[in-house]
Amino acid sequence: MSPESTGQNEHYLRVFWRGFRTWRGNRPFWAGLFTMVGGLPIAYFPYANMHLGNVTLAMSTTAGAGSLIIGILLITLGLTMWFHHIVRVFAGVAAILLALVSIPVANIGGFLIGFLFSLLGGALSISWAPGEPTPDSVDAGAEDRMFKGAGPGTPEPGPEFHSTAAVPQQQPAQYDTTVEADGGRHCAG
Repeated sequence: MSPESTGQNEHYLRVFWRGFRTWRGNRPFWAGLFTMVGGLPIAYFPYANMHLGNVTLAMSTTAGAGSLIIGILLITLGLTMWFHHIVRVFAGVAAILLALVSIPVANIGGFLIGFLFSLLGGALSISWAPGEPTPDSVDAGAEDRMFKGAGPGTPEPGPEFHSTAAVPQQQPAQYDTTVEADGGRHCAG
């Protein structure tokens, strides 16, 4: 057996990728990415010029500033989903609303590309929930118990709690057997 640990000789890209996977798993990564990708065409298309041979098509509209604002807000909401995932529901609802507003304001929502990506990102953000910790990370003393001969489900030995005070027992509720004067019916009025 070698005295050096296995983690010392790992390539830096593998270490970076493992750290990135951990970071990505703790937040709505895909929701933020789709929202930012949806914001780009919404902000870009009103200011873009397409060249088809000798013909230049200008897609600028009178609502160019509105579409730029919507696109930048969608990109900001995508970054918010990544770095402040505690407000993911707000960011998701805001992304969905901005995607819907982009249909009449920003060239049919960035020719439906930005609209669909932003809508999908907002929905993913609303539906994302943080994962529960795995039993391996919660049960840190499991390896120690394994070497001592106890099984993984055996509690750790330690001081036991014994109470001398008696715990009062709860009695089941008794049904009221009395009958009201109107036979139990409700009379309105």
